[in-house]
Amino acid sequence: MPTYDYECSDCGHRWELFQSITAKPKRKCPECGRATARRLIGTGGGIIFKGSGFYQTDYRSDSYQKAAKADSEAGSAGKDKGKDKPAETKKTDSKNVSAA
Repeated sequence: MPTYDYECSDCGHRWELFQSITAKPKRKCPECGRATARRLIGTGGGIIFKGSGFYQTDYRSDSYQKAAKADSEAGSAGKDKGKDKPAETKKTDSKNVSAA
């Protein structure tokens, strides 16, 4: 819910009110009690992003993150197996090759 600024046109009192967007503007001034208050048009509040939680992956559950980590570790372990040994190549015997 947003915070709205109000001003009384009789006494000049200004205040903020936290209310729903669909709520009707208040008319009664809390200072003088007259029904001459009006809602002011504001510039809105600034948004400050601090900390983590701004990426889609930051909102994942712990169980999802653990499963993803296990999958990535299993995938990297499979890739490492092939790095230890050079790839085997088939050697063809030139004697057994027939000329066409």
